[in-house]
Amino acid sequence: MGSLETPTKLLVVDFNNENLKPGSTSWADACKDIRTALEDHGCFIALYDKVSPQLHNSIFHASQQLFDLPFDKKILNTNEKPYHGYVGQIPFIPYHEAFGIDHATTMEGVQSFSNLMWSAGNHSFSESSHSFSKIVAELEEKVLRMLFESYGVEKHYDSYVESTDYLLRYMKYEVPESDENKVVFPCHTDKTFMTVLYQLNQVSGLEVEARNGEWISAHFPPSSFIVMAGEAIKGWSNSRVLAPIHKVTLDASGKEKRYSVGIFTFLNNSKTIEVPEELVDDEHPLQFKPFLHLDMLKFFNSDKGRRSHNLLKDFCGV
Repeated sequence: MGSLETPTKLLVVDFNNENLKPGSTSWADACKDIRTALEDHGCFIALYDKVSPQLHNSIFHASQQLFDLPFDKKILNTNEKPYHGYVGQIPFIPYHEAFGIDHATTMEGVQSFSNLMWSAGNHSFSESSHSFSKIVAELEEKVLRMLFESYGVEKHYDSYVESTDYLLRYMKYEVPESDENKVVFPCHTDKTFMTVLYQLNQVSGLEVEARNGEWISAHFPPSSFIVMAGEAIKGWSNSRVLAPIHKVTLDASGKEKRYSVGIFTFLNNSKTIEVPEELVDDEHPLQFKPFLHLDMLKFFNSDKGRRSHNLLKDFCGV
Protein backbone atom coordinates (compact mmCIF):
# COMPACT_ATOMS: atom_id res chain seq x y z
CA MET A 1 0.00 0.00 0.00
CA GLY A 2 1.34 3.43 -0.92
CA SER A 3 -1.07 5.33 1.29
CA LEU A 4 -3.38 5.03 4.26
CA GLU A 5 -5.74 7.08 6.40
CA THR A 6 -4.66 8.07 9.93
CA PRO A 7 -6.74 9.04 12.95
CA THR A 8 -5.92 12.68 12.08
CA LYS A 9 -8.10 12.18 8.98
CA LEU A 10 -5.28 13.37 6.76
CA LEU A 11 -4.00 11.01 4.09
CA VAL A 12 -0.51 9.61 4.70
CA VAL A 13 1.56 8.68 1.64
CA ASP A 14 4.76 6.69 2.13
CA PHE A 15 7.28 8.07 -0.35
CA ASN A 16 9.90 5.73 1.12
CA ASN A 17 8.06 2.79 -0.43
CA GLU A 18 10.43 1.28 -3.03
CA ASN A 19 7.46 0.15 -5.13
CA LEU A 20 6.28 3.74 -5.59
CA LYS A 21 7.61 4.10 -9.13
CA PRO A 22 5.96 5.73 -12.16
CA GLY A 23 3.92 3.18 -14.08
CA SER A 24 3.42 0.89 -11.05
CA THR A 25 0.07 0.07 -9.46
CA SER A 26 1.10 1.69 -6.18
CA TRP A 27 2.07 4.86 -8.08
CA ALA A 28 -1.33 4.98 -9.82
CA ASP A 29 -3.12 4.39 -6.49
CA ALA A 30 -1.07 7.08 -4.74
CA CYS A 31 -1.75 9.57 -7.58
CA LYS A 32 -5.49 9.02 -7.12
CA ASP A 33 -5.25 9.27 -3.32
CA ILE A 34 -3.18 12.47 -3.45
CA ARG A 35 -5.64 14.10 -5.82
CA THR A 36 -8.59 13.20 -3.56
CA ALA A 37 -6.74 14.44 -0.47
CA LEU A 38 -5.87 17.76 -2.12
CA GLU A 39 -9.47 18.17 -3.31
CA ASP A 40 -11.06 17.32 0.06
CA HIS A 41 -8.51 18.58 2.61
CA GLY A 42 -6.07 20.67 0.59
CA CYS A 43 -3.18 18.81 2.18
CA PHE A 44 -1.76 15.41 3.15
CA ILE A 45 1.17 13.93 5.08
CA ALA A 46 4.19 12.67 3.15
CA LEU A 47 6.54 10.18 4.81
CA TYR A 48 9.95 10.98 3.34
CA ASP A 49 13.13 10.01 5.17
CA LYS A 50 15.67 11.92 3.05
CA VAL A 51 16.43 14.41 5.87
CA SER A 52 19.10 12.66 7.95
CA PRO A 53 19.21 13.16 11.75
CA GLN A 54 22.39 15.23 11.20
CA LEU A 55 20.70 17.49 8.64
CA HIS A 56 17.64 17.82 10.89
CA ASN A 57 19.84 18.92 13.80
CA SER A 58 21.80 21.38 11.69
CA ILE A 59 18.59 22.91 10.28
CA PHE A 60 17.19 23.26 13.81
CA HIS A 61 20.44 24.88 14.93
CA ALA A 62 20.38 27.18 11.87
CA SER A 63 16.83 28.20 12.76
CA GLN A 64 17.79 29.11 16.33
CA GLN A 65 20.83 31.05 15.09
CA LEU A 66 18.60 33.08 12.80
CA PHE A 67 16.00 34.00 15.40
CA ASP A 68 18.74 34.98 17.87
CA LEU A 69 20.01 37.68 15.50
CA PRO A 70 19.44 41.32 16.50
CA PHE A 71 16.37 43.02 15.03
CA ASP A 72 18.44 45.43 12.90
CA LYS A 73 19.93 42.37 11.12
CA LYS A 74 16.58 40.61 10.70
CA ILE A 75 14.98 43.51 8.88
CA LEU A 76 17.68 43.37 6.19
CA ASN A 77 15.78 40.31 4.90
CA THR A 78 13.67 42.24 2.36
CA ASN A 79 12.32 41.31 -1.06
CA GLU A 80 10.43 43.28 -3.71
CA LYS A 81 8.07 40.29 -3.99
CA PRO A 82 5.37 40.54 -1.27
CA TYR A 83 5.64 38.09 1.67
CA HIS A 84 9.08 36.86 0.66
CA GLY A 85 11.16 38.55 3.38
CA TYR A 86 11.28 38.90 7.17
CA VAL A 87 7.98 38.93 9.04
CA GLY A 88 7.93 39.91 12.69
CA GLN A 89 7.06 42.51 15.31
CA ILE A 90 3.55 42.74 13.84
CA PRO A 91 1.01 43.88 16.50
CA PHE A 92 -1.82 41.56 15.41
CA ILE A 93 0.48 38.50 15.19
CA PRO A 94 2.87 39.19 18.08
CA TYR A 95 3.86 35.55 18.61
CA HIS A 96 5.14 34.84 15.10
CA GLU A 97 8.41 35.53 13.28
CA ALA A 98 9.68 34.25 9.94
CA PHE A 99 12.49 34.66 7.42
CA GLY A 100 12.29 34.06 3.67
CA ILE A 101 15.18 32.83 1.53
CA ASP A 102 14.42 33.20 -2.18
CA HIS A 103 15.89 30.79 -4.78
CA ALA A 104 16.82 28.49 -1.88
CA THR A 105 17.55 25.50 -4.14
CA THR A 106 20.54 27.43 -5.52
CA MET A 107 23.70 27.95 -3.47
CA GLU A 108 23.81 31.57 -4.69
CA GLY A 109 20.33 32.25 -3.28
CA VAL A 110 21.19 30.85 0.13
CA GLN A 111 24.62 32.48 0.29
CA SER A 112 23.34 35.92 -0.61
CA PHE A 113 20.91 35.61 2.32
CA SER A 114 23.55 34.41 4.80
CA ASN A 115 26.01 37.12 3.68
CA LEU A 116 23.30 39.64 4.54
CA MET A 117 22.66 38.18 8.00
CA TRP A 118 26.30 37.47 8.99
CA SER A 119 29.10 39.82 7.93
CA ALA A 120 31.49 36.91 7.34
CA GLY A 121 28.76 34.74 5.83
CA ASN A 122 27.77 31.46 7.49
CA HIS A 123 28.99 28.40 5.61
CA SER A 124 27.26 25.72 7.72
CA PHE A 125 23.95 27.63 7.60
CA SER A 126 24.20 27.91 3.81
CA GLU A 127 25.15 24.26 3.35
CA SER A 128 22.34 22.86 5.48
CA SER A 129 19.68 25.28 4.15
CA HIS A 130 20.64 24.47 0.56
CA SER A 131 20.70 20.68 1.14
CA PHE A 132 17.33 20.77 2.90
CA SER A 133 15.75 22.93 0.17
CA LYS A 134 16.88 20.57 -2.60
CA ILE A 135 15.46 17.54 -0.78
CA VAL A 136 12.09 19.22 -0.19
CA ALA A 137 11.92 20.56 -3.75
CA GLU A 138 12.37 16.99 -5.03
CA LEU A 139 9.41 15.87 -2.92
CA GLU A 140 7.27 18.80 -4.12
CA GLU A 141 8.12 18.05 -7.75
CA LYS A 142 7.15 14.42 -7.30
CA VAL A 143 3.80 15.39 -5.74
CA LEU A 144 3.14 17.85 -8.56
CA ARG A 145 3.91 15.21 -11.16
CA MET A 146 1.49 12.79 -9.48
CA LEU A 147 -1.26 15.41 -9.32
CA PHE A 148 -0.82 16.45 -12.97
CA GLU A 149 -0.80 12.77 -13.96
CA SER A 150 -3.99 12.02 -12.02
CA TYR A 151 -5.76 14.80 -13.95
CA GLY A 152 -4.34 13.55 -17.26
CA VAL A 153 -2.43 16.80 -17.92
CA GLU A 154 1.16 15.58 -17.44
CA LYS A 155 2.12 17.24 -20.75
CA HIS A 156 2.04 20.58 -18.85
CA TYR A 157 4.21 19.35 -15.95
CA ASP A 158 7.69 20.23 -17.24
CA SER A 159 6.81 23.84 -18.06
CA TYR A 160 5.48 24.39 -14.53
CA VAL A 161 8.49 22.85 -12.77
CA GLU A 162 10.94 24.77 -14.96
CA SER A 163 9.22 28.06 -14.00
CA THR A 164 9.13 27.39 -10.24
CA ASP A 165 11.03 29.49 -7.69
CA TYR A 166 11.57 27.95 -4.26
CA LEU A 167 11.29 30.11 -1.15
CA LEU A 168 12.64 28.58 2.07
CA ARG A 169 10.89 29.93 5.15
CA TYR A 170 12.13 29.54 8.72
CA MET A 171 9.24 30.06 11.17
CA LYS A 172 8.97 30.48 14.94
CA TYR A 173 5.88 30.67 17.15
CA GLU A 174 6.14 31.90 20.75
CA VAL A 175 3.99 30.50 23.56
CA PRO A 176 1.06 32.92 24.09
CA GLU A 177 0.63 34.71 27.40
CA SER A 178 -2.87 33.34 28.01
CA ASP A 179 -5.24 30.73 26.61
CA GLU A 180 -7.64 33.51 25.66
CA ASN A 181 -5.37 34.12 22.70
CA LYS A 182 -3.96 30.72 21.80
CA VAL A 183 -4.04 31.45 18.06
CA VAL A 184 -0.41 32.38 17.35
CA PHE A 185 -0.99 32.65 13.60
CA PRO A 186 -4.50 33.55 12.40
CA CYS A 187 -6.66 31.82 9.78
CA HIS A 188 -5.31 32.23 6.26
CA THR A 189 -4.71 30.40 2.99
CA ASP A 190 -1.23 30.17 1.46
CA LYS A 191 -0.69 32.28 -1.64
CA THR A 192 1.78 29.72 -3.03
CA PHE A 193 1.43 27.14 -5.75
CA MET A 194 2.42 24.48 -3.19
CA THR A 195 3.74 24.57 0.38
CA VAL A 196 5.73 21.75 2.02
CA LEU A 197 6.08 22.08 5.81
CA TYR A 198 8.51 20.36 8.17
CA GLN A 199 8.38 20.50 11.96
CA LEU A 200 11.71 21.09 13.72
CA ASN A 201 10.70 20.35 17.30
CA GLN A 202 7.93 18.25 18.81
CA VAL A 203 5.49 21.13 19.31
CA SER A 204 2.33 20.64 17.22
CA GLY A 205 -0.19 23.37 16.55
CA LEU A 206 -1.15 23.38 12.87
CA GLU A 207 -4.92 23.13 12.27
CA VAL A 208 -6.51 22.82 8.83
CA GLU A 209 -10.11 23.32 7.69
CA ALA A 210 -11.33 20.63 5.29
CA ARG A 211 -13.73 21.37 2.43
CA ASN A 212 -16.64 20.10 4.56
CA GLY A 213 -15.84 22.71 7.25
CA GLU A 214 -14.30 20.28 9.73
CA TRP A 215 -11.13 21.44 11.53
CA ILE A 216 -8.36 18.85 11.63
CA SER A 217 -5.27 18.96 13.87
CA ALA A 218 -2.25 18.08 11.76
CA HIS A 219 0.40 15.98 13.48
CA PHE A 220 3.79 15.23 11.97
CA PRO A 221 4.92 11.59 12.33
CA PRO A 222 8.73 11.09 12.37
CA SER A 223 10.42 11.94 9.02
CA SER A 224 7.29 13.50 7.59
CA PHE A 225 6.16 16.64 5.80
CA ILE A 226 2.78 18.24 5.28
CA VAL A 227 2.14 19.07 1.63
CA MET A 228 -0.42 21.86 1.25
CA ALA A 229 -2.04 23.48 -1.77
CA GLY A 230 -1.93 27.25 -2.22
CA GLU A 231 -4.26 29.70 -3.96
CA ALA A 232 -2.27 29.56 -7.22
CA ILE A 233 -2.77 25.82 -7.71
CA LYS A 234 -6.42 26.22 -6.76
CA GLY A 235 -6.61 28.68 -9.67
CA TRP A 236 -4.73 26.35 -11.99
CA SER A 237 -7.06 23.45 -11.11
CA ASN A 238 -10.26 25.45 -11.70
CA SER A 239 -11.08 25.20 -7.96
CA ARG A 240 -10.89 21.40 -7.91
CA VAL A 241 -7.93 21.56 -5.51
CA LEU A 242 -8.69 23.21 -2.16
CA ALA A 243 -6.37 25.93 -0.82
CA PRO A 244 -7.24 25.17 2.81
CA ILE A 245 -7.76 27.78 5.50
CA HIS A 246 -5.34 26.97 8.33
CA LYS A 247 -4.00 28.47 11.56
CA VAL A 248 -1.45 27.75 14.28
CA THR A 249 -2.53 27.46 17.92
CA LEU A 250 -0.41 26.92 21.04
CA ASP A 251 -1.47 26.45 24.67
CA ALA A 252 -0.28 29.07 27.12
CA SER A 253 0.64 26.22 29.48
CA GLY A 254 3.17 24.93 26.92
CA LYS A 255 6.81 25.40 27.77
CA GLU A 256 8.31 25.30 24.28
CA LYS A 257 8.22 27.61 21.28
CA ARG A 258 7.29 25.98 17.98
CA TYR A 259 9.90 25.91 15.22
CA SER A 260 9.12 24.85 11.68
CA VAL A 261 10.57 25.32 8.22
CA GLY A 262 9.09 24.90 4.77
CA ILE A 263 9.47 25.30 1.05
CA PHE A 264 6.94 27.66 -0.56
CA THR A 265 6.72 27.49 -4.36
CA PHE A 266 5.89 30.38 -6.70
CA LEU A 267 5.72 30.49 -10.50
CA ASN A 268 7.97 33.18 -11.94
CA ASN A 269 6.84 35.59 -14.65
CA SER A 270 8.03 33.29 -17.44
CA LYS A 271 4.90 31.21 -16.79
CA THR A 272 1.26 32.21 -17.08
CA ILE A 273 -0.92 30.07 -14.81
CA GLU A 274 -3.97 28.88 -16.71
CA VAL A 275 -6.61 26.21 -16.30
CA PRO A 276 -5.91 23.23 -18.61
CA GLU A 277 -8.84 22.60 -20.97
CA GLU A 278 -9.07 19.06 -19.56
CA LEU A 279 -10.23 20.55 -16.22
CA VAL A 280 -13.12 22.49 -17.77
CA ASP A 281 -16.44 20.73 -18.41
CA ASP A 282 -20.17 21.17 -17.78
CA GLU A 283 -19.74 20.26 -14.14
CA HIS A 284 -16.68 22.53 -13.80
CA PRO A 285 -17.18 25.63 -15.99
CA LEU A 286 -14.12 27.86 -16.35
CA GLN A 287 -13.73 30.01 -13.21
CA PHE A 288 -10.48 31.91 -13.70
CA LYS A 289 -8.70 33.86 -16.41
CA PRO A 290 -4.97 33.17 -16.97
CA PHE A 291 -2.79 35.05 -14.47
CA LEU A 292 0.77 35.69 -13.33
CA HIS A 293 1.56 34.48 -9.82
CA LEU A 294 3.39 37.67 -8.85
CA ASP A 295 0.39 39.76 -9.96
CA MET A 296 -1.81 37.69 -7.64
CA LEU A 297 0.60 38.36 -4.75
CA LYS A 298 0.59 42.08 -5.49
CA PHE A 299 -3.22 42.08 -5.61
CA PHE A 300 -3.37 40.31 -2.24
CA ASN A 301 -0.96 42.93 -0.87
CA SER A 302 -3.38 45.74 -1.85
CA ASP A 303 -6.24 47.04 0.33
CA LYS A 304 -8.82 45.40 -1.92
CA GLY A 305 -6.93 42.09 -1.89
CA ARG A 306 -6.52 42.01 1.89
CA ARG A 307 -10.24 42.67 2.35
CA SER A 308 -11.23 40.01 -0.18
CA HIS A 309 -13.12 36.93 1.00
CA ASN A 310 -12.50 35.16 -2.29
CA LEU A 311 -9.07 36.21 -3.50
CA LEU A 312 -8.96 34.40 -6.85
CA LYS A 313 -12.50 35.35 -7.85
CA ASP A 314 -11.84 39.02 -7.11
CA PHE A 315 -8.43 38.91 -8.79
CA CYS A 316 -9.03 36.88 -11.97
CA GLY A 317 -12.56 35.46 -11.84
CA VAL A 318 -14.28 34.89 -15.18
